[in-house]
Amino acid sequence: MKRSSRPQLVIAIFMQVFQQFTGINAIMFYAPVLFQTMGFKNDGSLLSAVITGTVNVLSTIVSIVLVDKVGRRMLLLEACVQMFITQTAIGVILQLYLKTNNNLSPQLAIVVVVMVCLYVMSFAWSWGPLGWLIPSETFPLETRTAGFFFAVSSNMLFTFIIAQSFLSMMCHMRAGIFFFFAGWILIMALFAMFLLPETKNVPIDEMTDRVWKQHWYWKSYMDGEKSDSKNKIEDGVDK
Repeated sequence: MKRSSRPQLVIAIFMQVFQQFTGINAIMFYAPVLFQTMGFKNDGSLLSAVITGTVNVLSTIVSIVLVDKVGRRMLLLEACVQMFITQTAIGVILQLYLKTNNNLSPQLAIVVVVMVCLYVMSFAWSWGPLGWLIPSETFPLETRTAGFFFAVSSNMLFTFIIAQSFLSMMCHMRAGIFFFFAGWILIMALFAMFLLPETKNVPIDEMTDRVWKQHWYWKSYMDGEKSDSKNKIEDGVDK
């Protein structure tokens, strides 16, 4: 792999890994279990899962409208703040008020449902769709197929890991599971702030010059591309 292709690969893989470490699939997979644990009956659990699914779809539409107006990084960073607050709030409520019989008061249960919906909302207009959009914009045509192979493989692998481990983690960590994911969200925010370049309104064929060569860290990986181009020109002149 060329040195100049490494930034795109790193961004694509980490976007997929972080997408899973938001905890979204764990919550969506086990939403009925979560809500039943918080005191909802079986019908209420299924209804809550439907509500979160609806919020997910509607918020994705928000992303479609805003992504080219406010930029990718802004949506990702705003979502990190919102997800961190909601995850922490859910963890604190469950830690302090969850009774020994695994039931919350109706008022607190409603608050938790609202927090979960706000969390799903922030994911659906940021790390959900943008986890796929950003790699599609950053990979050049010659490496896109190979790059997406690694991106999709990373997504499937960590989806499997989180889905298989979440129920056991929730049983052992209980409310601490939300603090676990909140910690990962802080790491994601730092990643988006310092290592993720803004690709809004940048054509794919200009991505290297306008994005990667201008980034404070990734531009060092583009030096090899300059050398390769220079060598090709010199070889052509010699011939």
